[in-house]
Amino acid sequence: MLIESNYKEIEEDHGRKKSGMSFEEVIEECKLFYLAGQETTASLLIWAMVLLCMHPSWQTLAREEVFQVFGNHKPEFDDLNHLKLVSKILHETLRLYSSIPVLTRATYKETKLGEISIPPGILVSLPILMVHQDHEYWGDDAEEFNPDRFSHGLSKASSNNEVSFFPFSWGPRICIGQNFALMEAKLTLAMILQNFTFELSADYVHAPTVGITIQPQYGAHLILHNI
Repeated sequence: MLIESNYKEIEEDHGRKKSGMSFEEVIEECKLFYLAGQETTASLLIWAMVLLCMHPSWQTLAREEVFQVFGNHKPEFDDLNHLKLVSKILHETLRLYSSIPVLTRATYKETKLGEISIPPGILVSLPILMVHQDHEYWGDDAEEFNPDRFSHGLSKASSNNEVSFFPFSWGPRICIGQNFALMEAKLTLAMILQNFTFELSADYVHAPTVGITIQPQYGAHLILHNI
């Protein structure tokens, strides 16, 4: 679709030099599709499964909800919104192991943040992981897995009214794929819970490492059992 759209734009502009995207730009866009559309969701799913292995009572509750909503039938899109507990688990996973650990923005004009004036051309880093586990916002159990903190919605999950949960960024540059990513993750996790119980292998070493996304440094060795 991207290539067809780009070709059409170049054709309509009669092949002018600055019309459309270059071959290199198309490749870069495809890399972005992979990173934003697959790698981040895969990271969310693997950490959700690891956490459900570490907290088997939550795994049991999640599976009970999935069977209550779908039974043994293939999950339907229209019913995904009924998976309230699974949604809380995914949000808590994103809080503890946000797929992207840091957001970076560049100022294009002089910008004032509180009492600080930032000149144009400065890179500003937003440390998602630090904010998501800040005790001031999330309480004494900020580093613990507790999906119930999202029982009253995202805006009331933390102890303040400020933006303290932003795994998909925030504001006008918020990720346009967040709803799709959460739907995809919810659907996949529901199907896994329908068909398997899972536990951590004795070989598993808990060592999250930060790259472009947060990955288990030594892999995530899970044992799945058919239901």
